[in-house]
Amino acid sequence: MAEPRVNTGNSNNNSVSGSGSNSLFKEAVCIDTKRIYDSCSAKDCLEDLQVYFVPEDQAVIDSCSSIKAKSAEILNVFLDVEPVPFNKGFYSVDITFFFVVNIQVYTATCTTPTVIDGLAHFTKKVILYGSEGNVRVYCSDSQSPTNCTNNMPIACVSVVDPIVLAARVSPCHDHCPCRIEVPKDICCKFKGDFSCCKPEKCVFITIGMFTIVQLERNVQMMIPAYDFCMPDKECVTTTDDPCEVFKAIKFPTSDFFPPREQDCRCND
Repeated sequence: MAEPRVNTGNSNNNSVSGSGSNSLFKEAVCIDTKRIYDSCSAKDCLEDLQVYFVPEDQAVIDSCSSIKAKSAEILNVFLDVEPVPFNKGFYSVDITFFFVVNIQVYTATCTTPTVIDGLAHFTKKVILYGSEGNVRVYCSDSQSPTNCTNNMPIACVSVVDPIVLAARVSPCHDHCPCRIEVPKDICCKFKGDFSCCKPEKCVFITIGMFTIVQLERNVQMMIPAYDFCMPDKECVTTTDDPCEVFKAIKFPTSDFFPPREQDCRCND
């Protein structure tokens, strides 16, 4: 959840008294934050994802006798949100995962392996409810029209690094693609591009992955406010006597937190 913007000037400032934790409730405040309208979790087993290599590393793969996949990490995730036709309030989320795969390559039995990194990718689509919105929001910290908040929900993906389940190397056939289009920010993490000539051998891996996909919207919500979030302990200091006077000074809480409307007693 993004850092909320708090509006303390709302006229609906209700104090509540009572016993227990409710006695700490001071007022109701309006905040601008993100609300999750829909979410889903997935446990995907991705079989036989082809791993691509830069030309220098592909030459090592072509001469190998066996391989072993050590690990796979997520480099980046790209999302695209589109409304679903004839299903008001529903949106399709296209998700493309890019993985860096760490491969140990053996050219002969009982030899020291050569360690190289390859690139794999996977695309999936989910459909979630994201509600509706017909407004554009402009804020003082986002003057450009291209940066305003429009009526599309925001897609978020939470994912842990995948688990490598299997790996194999096999001769490439005509149906095996020899290159893929890779975004620049992904390609720059390797030793070159992936526009290699036709490889002789291809590497395929199977990985397991856990994800959570959410659709969010900016909303204004009324929440109970109890008090400002003040630390409950002092910072430990390693200085000597010169700071003893400073320690005795009362912490200026009012300078850190602006006053509420009802706290202001200034004349016009």
